[in-house]
Amino acid sequence: MSAHFPFDNSYARLPEHFFTRQNPVPVAQPRLIAVNEPLAERLGLDLPEDADALAQLFSGNQIPDGAAPLAQVYAGHQFGGWSQQLGDGRAVMLGEVVAPDGARFDIQLKGAGQTPYSRMGDGRAWLGPVLREYIISEAMAALGIPTTRALAAVETGEIVLREGRMPGAIFTRVASSHIRVGTFQFFAARGDTEALQALLDHTIARHYPDAEGPAGLLDAAIGAQAKLIAAWMGVGFIHGVMNTDNMTLSGETIDYGPCAFMDTYHPEMVFSSIDQFGRYAYANQPQIGAWNLAQLATSLLPLMPDRDAAIETFTEAVNGFAGRFDAEWHSVLAAKLGLATVEDGDVALAFDLLNRMTQGGADFTRTFRALSSPTPENAASAFAAPAAFEPWLAEYKARLSRETRPEAERIEAMLPANPALIPRNHRVEEAIQSAVAGDYAPFNRLNAALADPFTDRPDIEDLQLPPTEDERVKQTFCGT
Repeated sequence: MSAHFPFDNSYARLPEHFFTRQNPVPVAQPRLIAVNEPLAERLGLDLPEDADALAQLFSGNQIPDGAAPLAQVYAGHQFGGWSQQLGDGRAVMLGEVVAPDGARFDIQLKGAGQTPYSRMGDGRAWLGPVLREYIISEAMAALGIPTTRALAAVETGEIVLREGRMPGAIFTRVASSHIRVGTFQFFAARGDTEALQALLDHTIARHYPDAEGPAGLLDAAIGAQAKLIAAWMGVGFIHGVMNTDNMTLSGETIDYGPCAFMDTYHPEMVFSSIDQFGRYAYANQPQIGAWNLAQLATSLLPLMPDRDAAIETFTEAVNGFAGRFDAEWHSVLAAKLGLATVEDGDVALAFDLLNRMTQGGADFTRTFRALSSPTPENAASAFAAPAAFEPWLAEYKARLSRETRPEAERIEAMLPANPALIPRNHRVEEAIQSAVAGDYAPFNRLNAALADPFTDRPDIEDLQLPPTEDERVKQTFCGT
């Protein structure tokens, strides 16, 4: 059976200077690693059953009918420094599909070869980052957090030079779109208001059809990012590279290069090897979100008839991000603590716990999961220094005594807010290293377990454990 993709390539109908049309660069000997069959069904794809045919398809060696392959151009601030031209340096978007329910999705091959935006890079990806993105993007989807998705992964049969000779691979990413803050910045920096208007109209039609003009789009993006970043923080996720070219207008998480999930909680936690000064540390993510949105607002100014009035309006909107984020974050924390009613001291109670978790060296995931039980005192076992937890527990029990719903109902509601399983860094690294050695069993097992992160199961207890000192991963890497 040949592949069928329900393509309707609206981005490819935008002006030609939005992208460069090109096919993926063929690879030597592709071999299928994984294909996400439930996602393929969600997208309305008809795929061949043969693994070799799938490998040819998801390596880019064979282009499905109706595709319009292209590499997108954009700009961006990277760690605060301006880059006037970035773009898809190692990715080719095959096109957009319209799913059976009418939703529209991009399908992109990462590691598909050099493009005009490769900036002296080889345009390829090695196996490690491909597996990392597959594992974590699917885990985020299972956690209910807006994210790009993993459709497939293939080995290329070629060697990629990074720290050494690495096996090459290609990742098939699915996104509601790949439109970024940096896409708007690219055209704004060039004074191309015609392109800006076309991009604005396209983005509104695609993501926020009820939004009106630049102010409406900015407001929608602010709301989406406030909700997204609060959701990240609720599971201890650290993006690691929150550049403006890595913030989507759709409000989806994108680019899982140096990301990580916290084991021991600390608000200043950083894993990314390229974040030398902690710009994108865990607790800094809301402020960086606001900073990025300010860059979007600046990019939209040329479309406003009265610049001075627009500056005032947009400044107020961006300054409002803090309050909107706080509302989302406080809601996340209330859900994690099982508080359905609202009292004045609830936020202070939650922050007090976080402070004590920092002082006591508590595991973030295991602390909150233990609170989601009839015996919340068991959360003390997640602390290296349990004495930091015990005074807080008395206050928490007193607060729970004023909740109106039954305990069983409260616990049932808490479990979906407090996962039993996250993609812990040492387990992701274990899966990568085993795959490099030719054994995909840990990768397959971890993916299967993460598909159901809210259920405690005896067969995955080892995946729930925090790392030993020897297993601890202290840095993560971008992989480009």
